[in-house]
Amino acid sequence: MKLSQFKFKLPEDKIALHPAKYRDESRLMVVHKSTGKIEHKVFKDILDYFDDKDVFIFNDTKVFPARLYGNKEKTGARIEVFLLRELNEEFHLWDVLVDPARKIRIGNKLYFGEDDSMVAEVIDNTTSRGRTLRFLYEGSHDEFKKALYALGEAPLPGFIRRPVEEEDAERFQTIFAKNEGAVTAPTAGLHFSRELMKRMEIKGIDFAFVTMHAGLGNFREIDVEDLTKHKMDSEQMYVNADACRIVNSAKDEGKNICAVGTTVMRTIETAVGTDGHLKEFDGWTNKFIFPPYDFSVANSMVTNFHLPLSTLLMLVAAYGGYDLVMEAYHTALKEDYRFGTYGDAMLILDK
Repeated sequence: MKLSQFKFKLPEDKIALHPAKYRDESRLMVVHKSTGKIEHKVFKDILDYFDDKDVFIFNDTKVFPARLYGNKEKTGARIEVFLLRELNEEFHLWDVLVDPARKIRIGNKLYFGEDDSMVAEVIDNTTSRGRTLRFLYEGSHDEFKKALYALGEAPLPGFIRRPVEEEDAERFQTIFAKNEGAVTAPTAGLHFSRELMKRMEIKGIDFAFVTMHAGLGNFREIDVEDLTKHKMDSEQMYVNADACRIVNSAKDEGKNICAVGTTVMRTIETAVGTDGHLKEFDGWTNKFIFPPYDFSVANSMVTNFHLPLSTLLMLVAAYGGYDLVMEAYHTALKEDYRFGTYGDAMLILDK
């Protein structure tokens, strides 16, 4: 398929700037693959489509406050620093993006905090925007991380055009976030409230947790028309024995398995064996899923409404079928659904 097939006009006012007041009360479009039927519900109605011993697979990655602002030595120029990943604990080395990149060279020092309490030195240029910073900090690693994160803010994606607010610290995080490492939230999981998950448990629905540390590659623009030539950024992922047991048991018993979000779908499609069963995995993946693609594990998925030309939309179209998903998106625009990270949700059912 071609990049241009995933283009559609998305008015800016359709992009949600704030989450729904309650997590489980965003809107839910239910799309039935077998019939093409589309229903309009509230998210907590998702319970009506699943039964005892069905399984939901969640991504339990935890977003850290990755965006911080510093000042360049001498000039005092304001520099945005986006933390990507820690490279070395002992020397406090971090892989980061800087903006504006043209002003930052090897040897430059950056100062953070009202009293310049945190200092970093640029020690390497990795890409046009990427740098390696060494934070100059005396103290334990735990103290350093605490001090660093106190300077940061929730790393909302750029299409949410507003300042970060207090609510974002809580709402740009799933309620089951556990394993730190993501720089963007697994958005489909944001709709699940404690109350809803309790009701799911009471109904006998099982939960499996995998980890994929979602990175900025999810928002990187594709610059090739031929999708087979696009390379995804690698993301770290883990699938443990417990998740394999829960998912494989449900699969063997013919139960429904629901992937919550595109990161979960990429994780399980990376870790699936030739027999269609989930295998333990500890490593990295750059799996890019776009139509046509044969899925092996899940027979339903929850996802948000994604932006045009995004790899996220491509995965959803691969799962739901290109024509049906694009029809659902046009319906969403007509029916005033909210798009993006804080937007509404879609449930795609195989049967």
